[in-house]
Amino acid sequence: MRYVGLQTQITRNNQLSILLLIAFPCILLAMLWVFLAAMNYFGNGTYDQYGEVQHFMEPEVVNMSFTQVAPWLVGGVGVWFTIAYFGNTSMVKHATGARSLERRENPRVYNIVENLTMVCGMDMPKINIIDDPQLNAFASGIDKKSYTVTVTTGLLNLLDDEELAGVIGHELTHIRNRDTRLLITSIVFVGILATLSSLVWNMFQRNLLWGSLSNRNRNEKNNGLGIVAILGIAAVICFVGYFFTMVTRFAISRKREYMADAGGAELCGNPLALASALRKISGNPGLQNVKRDDVAQLFIIHPQSFAEGISSFFSGLFATHPDTAKRIAILEQF
Repeated sequence: MRYVGLQTQITRNNQLSILLLIAFPCILLAMLWVFLAAMNYFGNGTYDQYGEVQHFMEPEVVNMSFTQVAPWLVGGVGVWFTIAYFGNTSMVKHATGARSLERRENPRVYNIVENLTMVCGMDMPKINIIDDPQLNAFASGIDKKSYTVTVTTGLLNLLDDEELAGVIGHELTHIRNRDTRLLITSIVFVGILATLSSLVWNMFQRNLLWGSLSNRNRNEKNNGLGIVAILGIAAVICFVGYFFTMVTRFAISRKREYMADAGGAELCGNPLALASALRKISGNPGLQNVKRDDVAQLFIIHPQSFAEGISSFFSGLFATHPDTAKRIAILEQF
């Protein structure tokens, strides 16, 4: 694998974060225009000589509606993003069930983290713990005040000091490379799109139910066209949201995990210890109480239990983490 320096990786992550910040509102605005155009098209219709409804769109009306609604959409989503972005610590804590770890509870972890931060000359991050017998760890945060390394009780119980140092070194490298800032940005974006898609789908279901009940008193054909229109709009919005989720995950290159592995091995001074830790974690990864796959991409090993069947295939295709066996093999070559 071609060598990439620390500053180069930081620059790439910053550039990709800016690209996401630009692309996200553009996608939302495009979705809004399609929605307004579809509503205008299906809302305008005349009967031809055969009694069939002929729909048409009025571009001027669509564009006027777009210019009126777009600022409200961008402003609302902007406020939503700002709150979620700067409230990322609470968001991740709530999603994973993590809590702050005091030094007196586990001085072993604090000593390891302090030693590694002194080696690489970085500030001491916060340390959180999750009461879970499964093995995993992750780094999160967007700045020095929020940078956090989180570990599970299972990880602390089953790894020795050298293995734990390798895992923590891996997470500290993610922080140094600004990987966590990029990941938090993508998590917030995906969360917003997922919520909007869910709202649209719920609206479709309610309209479908209302349409079926009102079908007795309205023209059956027109009502059917209305339901099809709503279904089409909902399907497009949900598909775009899902596609953006996949593209975002794909954009977060798997090379970041390889680089974090290399950084962790360098910090702890023992690549074989990190390889051994990854082998142990791969035997029992995942956090049973974590239901959000976007948050799970923070983990040192992404649990495959989140996806099954066809979903598992696409999850692997767009996975943010490379195969664990390959990561172990590379570490054992050092």
